[in-house]
Order: sequence, then C-alpha cells, then structure tokens
Amino acid sequence: MNASAVRVDVHLGAGEERSLAYDALDGLTRPFKELSPKHLYDTEGSRLFDEICRQPEYYPTRAERSILESHGAELVMATGAAELVELGSGVPDKTRVLLDAMHAAGTLDRYVPFDVSEAVLRASADQLVEEYPGLRVHGILGDFERHLGEIPAGEGPRIVAFLGGTIGNLLPGQRRRFLRTLGGLLREQDRLLLGTDLVKDPAVLEAAYNDAAGVTAAFNRNLLAVLNRELDADFDLGAFEHVAFYDRLHEWVEMRLRALTPQVVRLDALDLTVHFGHREELRTEVSAKFTRERLESDLAAGALELESFLTDDESRFALSVIRPA
Repeated sequence: MNASAVRVDVHLGAGEERSLAYDALDGLTRPFKELSPKHLYDTEGSRLFDEICRQPEYYPTRAERSILESHGAELVMATGAAELVELGSGVPDKTRVLLDAMHAAGTLDRYVPFDVSEAVLRASADQLVEEYPGLRVHGILGDFERHLGEIPAGEGPRIVAFLGGTIGNLLPGQRRRFLRTLGGLLREQDRLLLGTDLVKDPAVLEAAYNDAAGVTAAFNRNLLAVLNRELDADFDLGAFEHVAFYDRLHEWVEMRLRALTPQVVRLDALDLTVHFGHREELRTEVSAKFTRERLESDLAAGALELESFLTDDESRFALSVIRPA
C-alpha cells in the first residue's frame, strides 16, 4: 500500500462520545423516546448495514447500482469530474462504479470519503489506492451534520455523492438546512448526486425493513449495544423487538425498538435511569420516501435545482443530478 496516497482527518476523537450522550439524555427523557439514526453506524452497525444491502427484500442498493451502471459514465463525461466526495461512504461498493468511470475517462485524481466509522473508512481507503494506481484518498472522519466544513476544497470538477437514500433519515426541516449547507460546497462546475428512495407500495417498503433473515432487526438492536458500551448502560438487547412500518401520512418508514416487558435501564455515564413500559417504543430511524415534487421543493429551499432525475426500470429509486441554483 502507498501510505502517502491516504490521508485521514479525524474530527471525532476523545470526548466526541458526548454527542451520543447529549442525544441520549435528550431523546430518552422525552415523552416519546427517540434517538438519531446516526448512532446506528458504529463499526458493527456498518457491517450489519452492508449485510442488509445484500438481503433479497432490500431493493434500494440494487436499484441505485443499476442507475449508476446505466448513467455513471455519461455523468462523469458531462462533468469532467476529477474528484468524488462521498458522504456516509461506508463500504464503497457502489462507489466503484463512479470511480471506474472516472478512471476510464482518465480524470480520476482524488476520492474524499466522509464517514463516522474510522475502521471502515481506513480499510476502504487502503483497498482503493491499491485498486486505482495514482488515486489519492483524503478521508474525513466526522458527523455530516457538524463537520461538512472540514471537506477539503475541490482541486478540479467534482461530484459530491450522497447515496443510499440517507437524506431521508433527516426530518423535513433538518433536510432543508442540510441541503443548503451542502449546496455551499458546490462550485459552478460541481454536481451533487443524491439518492432518494421513492414512494411505492407499502408492502414493498415494509418488507425492505423487515428482512426474513433478521439482519435489520440485529442492526436496530445494535444501537442498544452502542449505548451499553459508550454510556455504561445495561440494556438487555433480548428484551426489545424490532419494529418497522410505513407511515402513509408522512410518507416515511419508521424503525423502532419495542420493550417486550417493563424495563428499568441504567446509563451510568449519564447518571440516568430510564423506565420503559410494557410495549413502549423507542424510535431509532425515520426514512422518508420521495416524489419528484417533494424533492424539488426541498432543493428549492436549499438554493439548489434539479438537473436530471434518473430512476431504475421499476421506478423504485432515483438518482438526481443537482446543481447550485
């Protein structure tokens, strides 16, 4: 491995667990308990999510990849992109479609992955510099709600990719603020490539979050393991069941953890005792589903505009090419 080709800037270090502490203190003391889905993605959570993406019920990864394979080369040619910035990069399987297209076009120079898992980020960086000779990787270990400003300035035309429908994890107000901040990273020659899951048959949506193998359930309960490890909590993972359903009014999927019996949980790091009633639920994720109209409204609020709206053959998922307004 060419170590000089890899740089990782760490913005989550000693004391950064306080972000989890603050979120837990706030979310677990509300009348309706909830936690941010960003805390699902520790190293084990990232591994489990990678496994979710391979489950037969979970169509978004396959649908998004098919769009990338159909349109990635033309996107790279149209932008002349020399850099790829990827938010929530994780294991960069789909990313390779774009990196391959940039390599084939002779423009590939730098990849900037942004993630919360240092182990996943470093392993991916090491692998990619081996696969793409001459590639430079500048990784950012951070929280994209706080550290977007740490992304290095572009050295050439670039694509900023936010894939997988992760934008749907933000509530509407958060989403619009985030898009405005993200738009501030874009120069005239840059493009945002945004993946969004689309509104569809609720049965298809609910199956995607309730895979038969139980991987999503393990992923969801892993959040309790994170709390146990980071905040000296004593959650019994087996005492909570995974729940996921489609909310037709808000057009989003909610994931929750439901207490199977009354629970008294101690979080020593917070000096906090939390009570769960029988079948009381903790919301762990919201995943909004989009129409083109909803997306365009959000983009307009973020000073962005839609350049192209690409879907898979079954119109289950969309990749949107977005420019500064």
